[in-house]
Amino acid sequence: MKSIAILIIMLMSFILKADAQYNCIFFSEDGEKFWVVINGVKQNPDPQTNVKVSGLNATMYKSKIIFENNNLPEIDKSIGFAEPGEYTYNIKKNSKGELVMRVMAVVPIIQNASPPPNQYVVVYGAPIPQTTTIVSTPNGGIVQQTTTTTTTTGDPKDNVNMNVGMNLGGVGIGINVNVNDGIGSSSQSTTYSTTTTTTGGGIVFTEPASTTIIYVPGYGGPIGCPMPMATGDFESAKSSIANKSFESTKLEIAKQIIGSNCVVADQVKQIMQLFDFESSKLDFAKFAYGHTYDKGNYFKVNDAFDFESSVSDLSSYIGGH
Repeated sequence: MKSIAILIIMLMSFILKADAQYNCIFFSEDGEKFWVVINGVKQNPDPQTNVKVSGLNATMYKSKIIFENNNLPEIDKSIGFAEPGEYTYNIKKNSKGELVMRVMAVVPIIQNASPPPNQYVVVYGAPIPQTTTIVSTPNGGIVQQTTTTTTTTGDPKDNVNMNVGMNLGGVGIGINVNVNDGIGSSSQSTTYSTTTTTTGGGIVFTEPASTTIIYVPGYGGPIGCPMPMATGDFESAKSSIANKSFESTKLEIAKQIIGSNCVVADQVKQIMQLFDFESSKLDFAKFAYGHTYDKGNYFKVNDAFDFESSVSDLSSYIGGH
């Protein structure tokens, strides 16, 4: 009986471990952009400052952090999980000035939790999104496929609508997708359409229409961070700063908020206008530059200064970066 009980306990433990799920969040304390590689597979196609990998089910993986800045050395580290949960890894410099990756927190996984606006989320092992639609017509019938993608980015939310219609040998197939992500700071709409028609047998390759979210209409300059704060979140943050009585507290809270978010130049200007002292405005403008989406528009913040010397000081600072 004792042997059977031990066997049952071991079997239950194995089942529990097999069903265990782990999430990993990797973020750069100083804002360096990077790629996450797990077991030799790159997780984010573009460099990010905050990456969440969900759906991990093994207790040990080999990870690598590759920085966008080629001058920064890669970080190779095995990551292991003692218990199910969400593990947060902080990428920072140690006392020797070397870049290291350390576990900062372990918390239970919250299902369907909304990620921060500047976080890139990927499901480990999920297939790469297809960029080609393949339609086979072995019966020699007529194939017609039409793809229309409309992207609207407005204030305060973005809407993405996609309609796909297909006719295979007289059988119609339609797909309609509507996404509202609550993020945006512009009001531009762009529509792309692709139609392919063929007769006879063979295979048709159709490149789907591209979808682009535009945060600053007409802007084509350098991008400083992935995704600006939603209008509602920014207004809440600005109100929190404005409600503080002391200038030093306002500056501290403003840096704390912007340090973990992405903003546009107009939003930086609005926050600067909450300060009473020129020194606070200049200090914040220098800090916020590294967290600004449309860096090419940063000249707009100059309107918040009272003295030309501050404009010159900020220009020199930006020139050095």
